Amino acid sequence: MGYDRNWAGNYTYSAAECLVPESIEQVQELVARSNRIKVLGTRHSFNGIGDTKASHLSLERLNRVIALDRENHRVTVEGGIRYGELCGYLYENGYALHNLASLPHITIAGACATATHGSGDRNGNLATAVHAIEIVKGDGETIMFSRDQQDGELAGAVVGLGALGVVTKLTLNVVPSYRMAQHVYENLPLSKLEEHFEAIVSGGYSVSLFSDWKKPEFNQVWIKRLLTDPSLVHATPEYHGATLAGANMHPVPGYAADNCSEQLGIEGSWHERLPHFRMDFTPSAGEELQSEYFVAREDAYRALRGIERLRAHISPLLYVSEVRTIAADDLWMSPCYKQDSVAIHFTWKPDPAAVSRVLPMIEEELAPLGARPHWSKLFAMTAERLQPLYEKLPDFRELIRGCDPQGKFRNEYLERYILD
Repeated sequence: MGYDRNWAGNYTYSAAECLVPESIEQVQELVARSNRIKVLGTRHSFNGIGDTKASHLSLERLNRVIALDRENHRVTVEGGIRYGELCGYLYENGYALHNLASLPHITIAGACATATHGSGDRNGNLATAVHAIEIVKGDGETIMFSRDQQDGELAGAVVGLGALGVVTKLTLNVVPSYRMAQHVYENLPLSKLEEHFEAIVSGGYSVSLFSDWKKPEFNQVWIKRLLTDPSLVHATPEYHGATLAGANMHPVPGYAADNCSEQLGIEGSWHERLPHFRMDFTPSAGEELQSEYFVAREDAYRALRGIERLRAHISPLLYVSEVRTIAADDLWMSPCYKQDSVAIHFTWKPDPAAVSRVLPMIEEELAPLGARPHWSKLFAMTAERLQPLYEKLPDFRELIRGCDPQGKFRNEYLERYILD
């Protein structure tokens, strides 16, 4: 594994070294003696949120399952484990997670720290499964945040943006294993969402709408349903004007579907159907850029109409755009804090200069709706516009000062967008 660039290749890190500890004790020692240090996960970020000019710390060797608590339905894992690695273990033991992102290749700690979300009509983001986390603070000592504590600080620590320390353990709530199947429909007119948005996005356990914005329509609708869902038994030939696909599809038009999860109503385990992409294949389009914005659920159609007005600027730069719903949560720095949300995602072609010109246009269109950007993807928003969108930011700053009074985990990103 190379450590100098991010997964997409658009960002080159400035770190002088990358340290790879083999135990939590080594993590503590390395943090205690460092002046500045940042954790490097699977590098699936598109901006400088994880960058540093000092030392990177990779937890790739701390990727084990520590314990499965069958009485309380929880699993405890080390901070470097990826979703794909945990999913197989849970499946073999009869358990599941309530939600997964489109890629199973990412670390659990990194996904939770940035409020990465997956999809589902009433499913909270991935961080909402966290019951407790252990963090190595700036002084090298560990601190535990848990929902069992009465101070409520776990809600501030889970989406920690890498600002509090090194997440070395996570305890996740799990559910009994379940089976699913998915169908894909083609060519859903955007206009159908004006009157039928709620019905469209609630038509399955998880629904994703994909568009290349060349037309005012969604090229594909991916519907993932539980086997207990009666509507799965006989898939209708139409879905609000979209037609049932007769072959496996890739979200990006023109790409082969070999690396995508199985479709055509073929049943499979939750961990084989919730992600869009299979663990053993190259995820998504490969080298690409990504941006994403969250708006309140009730503003979804208005936001999409705003995007549609920009499609002459957007579509030439785009691989695909995805629209998903995420339930509200209580996590301080989550874009879905106290707000049922819709995420509008953009997978861009690798043209940073052109994308940087179109992002301010998108943000201006969505500004009246209070759109919040994904923390680890590309955005142009200033700190002055971003910070007022998070009412718990002052409390989060206090939490940072308590865990990292010396500023060991600070970097340019945090100093620009989060800190005073």
